[in-house]
Amino acid sequence: MTDPIQDTVNAVIEQLDVTQLAALSGGASFWETKTVPGVPSFAMSDGPHGLRKQEGDAADHLGLGASVPATCFPPAVSLGQSWDLELAERVGAALAAESQAQGVDVLLGPGINIKRDPRCGRNFEYLSEDPFLTGLLATAWVNGLQSGGVGASLKHFAANNAEFDRMRLSSDVDARPLHEIYLRAFETVIRDAQPWTVMCSYNRINGILASQNRWLLTDVLREQWGFAGAVISDWGAVADRVAAVDAGLDLQMPGDTAASDTAVVAAVEAGTLPVAAVERAARAVARTALLAQQSRREVTVDYDAHHALAREIAGRSIVLVKNDADLLPLDPSGRIAVIGPFATEPRYQGGGSSHVRPTRLDIPLDQIRAAAPGAQVTNSIGFTTDGDSDQTDLRAEAAELAAAADVAILFLGLAEHQESEGFDRDDIELPAAQLALLEAVSAVQPRTVVIISAGGVLRLAPVDEAAGAILSGGLLGQAGGSAIADVLFGTVNPSARLTETVPVRLQDAPSYLHFHGEHSRVRYGEGLFVGYRGYDARDVEVLYPFGHGLSYTTFSYEQLDVEHSENGLQVTVVVRNTGAVPGREIVQVYATKPDSAVIRPPQELVGVGTIDLKPGEAGAVHISVRRQDLAYWNDQLSRWVVEDGSYRIGVAKSSRDTQIVGEVTIVGDDVRTPFTADSTIGEVMAHPAAAAVAMAAFGSMMPQEGAGAELGMDVMKMMASMPLGRVIGGADEASAQHLQALLGGINAAVLA
Repeated sequence: MTDPIQDTVNAVIEQLDVTQLAALSGGASFWETKTVPGVPSFAMSDGPHGLRKQEGDAADHLGLGASVPATCFPPAVSLGQSWDLELAERVGAALAAESQAQGVDVLLGPGINIKRDPRCGRNFEYLSEDPFLTGLLATAWVNGLQSGGVGASLKHFAANNAEFDRMRLSSDVDARPLHEIYLRAFETVIRDAQPWTVMCSYNRINGILASQNRWLLTDVLREQWGFAGAVISDWGAVADRVAAVDAGLDLQMPGDTAASDTAVVAAVEAGTLPVAAVERAARAVARTALLAQQSRREVTVDYDAHHALAREIAGRSIVLVKNDADLLPLDPSGRIAVIGPFATEPRYQGGGSSHVRPTRLDIPLDQIRAAAPGAQVTNSIGFTTDGDSDQTDLRAEAAELAAAADVAILFLGLAEHQESEGFDRDDIELPAAQLALLEAVSAVQPRTVVIISAGGVLRLAPVDEAAGAILSGGLLGQAGGSAIADVLFGTVNPSARLTETVPVRLQDAPSYLHFHGEHSRVRYGEGLFVGYRGYDARDVEVLYPFGHGLSYTTFSYEQLDVEHSENGLQVTVVVRNTGAVPGREIVQVYATKPDSAVIRPPQELVGVGTIDLKPGEAGAVHISVRRQDLAYWNDQLSRWVVEDGSYRIGVAKSSRDTQIVGEVTIVGDDVRTPFTADSTIGEVMAHPAAAAVAMAAFGSMMPQEGAGAELGMDVMKMMASMPLGRVIGGADEASAQHLQALLGGINAAVLA
C-alpha cells in the first residue's frame, strides 16, 4: 500500500541540495521548524496535561514566560491513578482540539519515563512505576491526540529517571532492565500508536548521549520497533549536531541552528557524514511537516466542556487510601473545619516546562461550601509553606476550629518550590510544620480527613497513624477543587489506584542506594526490581502497595477462567458489588513464572480491566493478556522470549491483595542456542537431548551419587559448574578434536 505523503516527501527531497537538506534538521525558532521549497514549517508546544503555547519573546522551555489560557487537565501523576484508558484517550482528543485552535501541530508529550525513585523531581509528569501500565495509558493518550490531527512527541527517550545533573548524567543500565523496564513502554506506544515524533532525552545511556546514541535511535527505535516518524531533541540536548544526525537524530531544537547547519554541510563535503543520514533526517522532518499541514482543521473549543472533563478525570484520579470506620463520604451538614493553605491556593500542577495557564481554577474551600450548603464550614490556614515563621499560633487556631467541628479536612502536601522539573527531592518527608499541625488537629478531632497534594510519593506513615481517612490526589489540575468535593461528599465514588508504591520509609525503596550516583554516572543497581517488583522480591513491608485504592462500596471476586491461545491469554473473572452503593472496580492481573530459568520478579502486572456495578450486581470482566507481556528479554539472543511451562495468574485488587488465582500452561518460544567449550556440565545436563549425547561420551567420568561426602562436599554440584573445555579439552590436538566432536554431536541433537 502506497503512502501519498511519503511519495510527496521523496519527490521533494530529490529536488533539495545538501544545504537545504541540512536546514530541515535544525529549528527555525524556539517552537517552529524551517521551511524549504516544498516543505512547510510546523509548530510545536509543551504539554502534556495542557497546552503551554508561548508567543513572541515569552518563549522558553522552563515555564518562565506566560502562555495562552488552556485547560489544565490532571497531570500524569493523577491521570495514571485513574487506570482508565478511555479517559486517557479523551484527554488526548481534548488536547488536540485546543492545539488545533492555537495552530499547534505537535504537542510535546506524553512523558512516559518510569518512576524509578520517589525523589525524582519530574515524577509528576510520568504515569507509573510499572512499564506495562505506562504503555497502556500512553498509547490511549497518543491515539486520542493524533485522532484529532495533532502529533505526539513521546518523551524522554530514554532512561531519564532523575533531574539531577540531567544534561550530563549517564544512566548505566544492564540489558534486561533497560528493555523490560525502561524501554518497554516506549516500545508499546511505538508499535501500537506510531506517534509522529519521539523526543530524545538530555542524559547519556551507558555512557553515550541519547542524541548521539545510534543503538538507541537507529538500531532499536527504527530497525527493531519500526518507528516511522521523526526523532527530535529535547530543547538544548544536542552537543554535536553532526554526530547526532549520523546516529539517528532528525531535528535539533530549539532554533537558531545556523552554525550547526553549516557544520552538517561541511561534514558531508568532507566525507565524515554520509549524505544519506542528512537525507534521512530531512525526509523525517518533511514528512512530519506535510502530515501536520494535511491534518490542520478549524476547531472551536468548548472550554466549559473541557473543564467538565477535567473535573471528571480528577474525580476518577483521587485514591481513597484509608477510610477507617467509613468516615467518608461526609454528611453535607453539620460543622466542617477546612484547614491548610492548599484549600484556598491549591497545588494543582507541577513546575517547569509543563506549567499551564488554566482557563479557570476551582478552589477546594469554595467547592466544599457549594457542595454542602447546609453545613457550617470554617477555615484556617494552619501552616505556611515558606517554613520561616513561627507557626505555633496558626496551629493553635486550627486545632481550636477542629475541636469545635464534627470533622476536620486537612490539606497537606508540597508547595511548588519543594518539587519541580530541574531538581530532585532530598527526601520524601512532609514538612515538619505540617506534621506538627496534623498532630495538633488529630489530638482534638479523631474525625480527621487528610487530602494529599503532591507530585511524588511522600512518607505517609505519620499521616496513616493520625488520620481517620486519607485521599491522595497527586496534582489534580484546574478542576481538582470541585473533584475533591465530589469525592468527599460521595457524588463520585472513588475508584482510583496508586501507580507507585508508598514505602514505610525512603530507605526501603529498591533504588535507595543507587540514586543519584556520582561523577555524572548513576548505576541502576536494583536491576529489574523497580517499584513493587523490588519490594516483593525482598518481602519488604510497604505502607500502601502499588495498585491500592479503596471504595465506598465493596467487591468480591467469585470465578476465574484463564484460556490460552497462540496470541496470549484470555482472563475472565466474575466480580460482584457486595456493598450498598454503585461503584467501579479496577481489576488487576499479575503473572508469575515460579520455575523460571532466569531471574524474574515474583509477579508482574500483565492485564487491567474495569467494571461498573450497582449494589448486588455481578458481571464478567474480560481481560486479554498479550503473549509478549509474558516474555523476558533474553540478553544472549537480544530478543524477547516466552518461557515454556506453567504460569500462575493472580487477579488482584493491588500487588499485595490477590483475590483469586489460576494456572495455565503455555507453549514457549523455540530457544535453541549452540553449546560451546565454555558451557558448563550443569547446563549440558539440564538439556535432555544434550545430556543424552554427553552421557554417552563421558558418562564413565561422572562421579557416583554421594561421592565426596566424606570430605563434606557434593562432587556432582561442584562438577556442574565446570565448563566442558576444562573437563574434556586439553593442550594437545587430540583433546581439542575430541571436544569439538562432542560439541558437534551435542549441537546436532539440540538444534535438530
